[in-house]
Amino acid sequence: MNRRTLLKGTVALACLPRLARSQTEGSMLEIAQALQSRPYQPNTTPLAPPFADLTYNQFRAIRPLVGQSAMLPHGDRFALDLLPPGLYFPDPLKVDQMTEAGLRDIAFSPSLFDFDARYFDDVPTESPGAGFSGMRLRYPLNAPDVMDEVLVMQGASYFRAIGTAMAYGLSARTVAVGTGGGAPEEFPRFVHLRLHPATGDSVRIEGVIDSPSLSAHLDLVLHPGTDTVMEIATTIFPRVDIADIGIAPLTSMYLKGPMLSTVSDDFRPRVHDSNVLVIENGAGEIIWRPVANPRNVESSAFVDDAPRRFGLYQTPRSYADFQDTEARYHDRPSATVTPLEPWGAGAVMLVELPTQTEFLDNIVAFWRPAQPLLAGGTYRYSYRLNWTLAAPDLGGLPPILQGRSGREHDRPGHRRFVLDVGTTAEGVVPDISASEGADVLGISAFALPDGSATRVTFLFAADTVDAAEIRFSLRASDGTALSPVWLHRWTRARDGGV
Repeated sequence: MNRRTLLKGTVALACLPRLARSQTEGSMLEIAQALQSRPYQPNTTPLAPPFADLTYNQFRAIRPLVGQSAMLPHGDRFALDLLPPGLYFPDPLKVDQMTEAGLRDIAFSPSLFDFDARYFDDVPTESPGAGFSGMRLRYPLNAPDVMDEVLVMQGASYFRAIGTAMAYGLSARTVAVGTGGGAPEEFPRFVHLRLHPATGDSVRIEGVIDSPSLSAHLDLVLHPGTDTVMEIATTIFPRVDIADIGIAPLTSMYLKGPMLSTVSDDFRPRVHDSNVLVIENGAGEIIWRPVANPRNVESSAFVDDAPRRFGLYQTPRSYADFQDTEARYHDRPSATVTPLEPWGAGAVMLVELPTQTEFLDNIVAFWRPAQPLLAGGTYRYSYRLNWTLAAPDLGGLPPILQGRSGREHDRPGHRRFVLDVGTTAEGVVPDISASEGADVLGISAFALPDGSATRVTFLFAADTVDAAEIRFSLRASDGTALSPVWLHRWTRARDGGV
């Protein structure tokens, strides 16, 4: 799915949409905090025509008009698109800009959009209760005269970004509530976005988020480039005690890969936006956790104190890895969260959901504090979010180049694992273990014939448990780590017994 659109040119300031002076010129942080003490007020106004009851094709047939809601100049290097409501985005979003003349709202109107005549007849001049569903920023990422998309903020508190030569892939959120739990997940949503004047190649964006359990403030500074980097501060104001909070959540998709390719009958060898969670924990240990498409919901907690960073990575980077000319999975970014201050005790959480399609996000990674966020409190988390095509920083350790598994046909009840590690050091020692109720045997390590890596293989068996954790690292004879710590969750439901 290539959603990136390339538009050329700029628009004169005279083409800006009608601006009305804001009725709330206070601090966005104060606005968010004030919501905490008030009962949550959901949007109860249904969309009116022409935005009501849209099909997917009808929604795609509503396009922002250049000079009205598209390609609106924002500083010398950015342009702004405003996105219509409808389909999955019924709730109105307030958008305003800080300008030299002061703070001004951007007033919503159906006249700011083009409606394809194949899907729409007469379009009303007003649509009561409707508002923008989000915004898109443009920047000359790949050529000086082409304003590429660089950031989209739309739907709940989701946003996603790309850098040079990238295609949209995984997303980020301001905050997650109840992700992977037994109760329905809560999706706090943007209710207000504010753009500050661009400063050269950077721009600051603030957001107010609201939901039944909390209000929150997002303060984001965007730096587009080869890597697109964000400095983010999220301040959370709980209305109730929240134990199942998710800080700096990343949301991605994994359908299939070589570890278990039979999960989907598909001509492509891989279908995913991300294939591995990489964590550098507070002790400096590098964890390499391949993600999976499970049979049942799987949640993993990597307990830590003051994590150094974590991210969802897309490690295969060639067209041959995916064989998909349209989706460009090999060009989709990885995203890494680096705390800018100690986050204390808690856990990096990984939630894996089953899916039969590549069009649903089923992978979520986030930080969960050890202690609940208490009603009436104020909690601030600052971090850097980097969108990149680069390989994970493993602190000088070689990467896990690939992992595969399959049944050992002459050993019923056993599964063969094959891991290739990007080192050819001599005297390496595989360190492999499995949780109680499972066995690892037949371990061997040898250099590949082309000298590109060391291959480690082993057999796995489990007779009495329905799930097991496998841990592997490659070490020198003196115990020095020669690879990240590779972790894998085996489940009987997904792996058919072995």
